[in-house]
Amino acid sequence: MISVFGYELIREILVPDLLGKEAPDILYWAGKNLARKFPLLSHDELYAFFVEAGWGYLHITKEGKLETEYELTSSIIKNRLKSNPDSCFRMETGFLAQQIQSQKKVITEAYEEIHKKQQSVKIIVKWDKKDPVHD
Repeated sequence: MISVFGYELIREILVPDLLGKEAPDILYWAGKNLARKFPLLSHDELYAFFVEAGWGYLHITKEGKLETEYELTSSIIKNRLKSNPDSCFRMETGFLAQQIQSQKKVITEAYEEIHKKQQSVKIIVKWDKKDPVHD
């Protein structure tokens, strides 16, 4: 088994040190940029990407006409939240927002809620059907 220690060093210490207080916003836009480089056509591809990237297991928990709620879980997330209760999941959130925007062809926004007791992250993606993407 390969340790994720190196990933955690970069993600939890180096990146926040380099980006400072702007880290959450920059990571959100970096996630959107990554999504443009790795376009995924289905939810199955999206779930597989999250696992392959080591971001965790992504599940839809609630689906509506104008928003979808996802839950992100994994042992890595548990460890990140245990070692740093203020861990940032904005990159994953931005990535998901952009993927859904590309799939639905409408402008999306997303935000996350960290559930420390459940050691999971809820990501809520919202959109307005009246706000189409203009390619």
